[in-house]
Amino acid sequence: MFDTMTVTKAGGALCGALLIFLLGKWAAEGLYNTAPPRHGDEEVAQAYTIDTGAGGGEAAAAEEGPDFATVFATADAAAGEKAFGKCKACHKIDGSNGTGPHLDGVVGRAVASVEGFAFSDGMKAHGGDWTPEALNDFLANPKGVVAGTKMSFAGLPKVEDRANLIAYLSSLGG
Repeated sequence: MFDTMTVTKAGGALCGALLIFLLGKWAAEGLYNTAPPRHGDEEVAQAYTIDTGAGGGEAAAAEEGPDFATVFATADAAAGEKAFGKCKACHKIDGSNGTGPHLDGVVGRAVASVEGFAFSDGMKAHGGDWTPEALNDFLANPKGVVAGTKMSFAGLPKVEDRANLIAYLSSLGG
């Protein structure tokens, strides 16, 4: 039943299959490897780079456009009223609190000073006043500016939207 030739064929088939598997693994690692190539201890430069926008925060800020003060000087309160649509789910402008504190009279008001609203410890510790510049920073990245804030909004990335919204909130008065 098993002679020497059959055992040799089976061993050769096993070695051939293993060789094909190892060569396939080597080819796949070469094609689909995402780690930066290295030669010894030094990193080898890529032939091309695809800019994903990650990192380089200083360069992105420089390319962002005009600063907030310039944009705020020409802000449009009517456009800010439209941008306020994103805030309406949590904030009211009629003097009553919703999920968040009311925003009428917020510009120039002290931080965490609305009566009857339970502010987070992070917001209470933040202190200061809601100047247009402070609102701009907060609306760009709420969780980055006030650690521990209850506000789950991710922020407004465009400086024009923030300036228009702050101009609208300024027009509401207190």
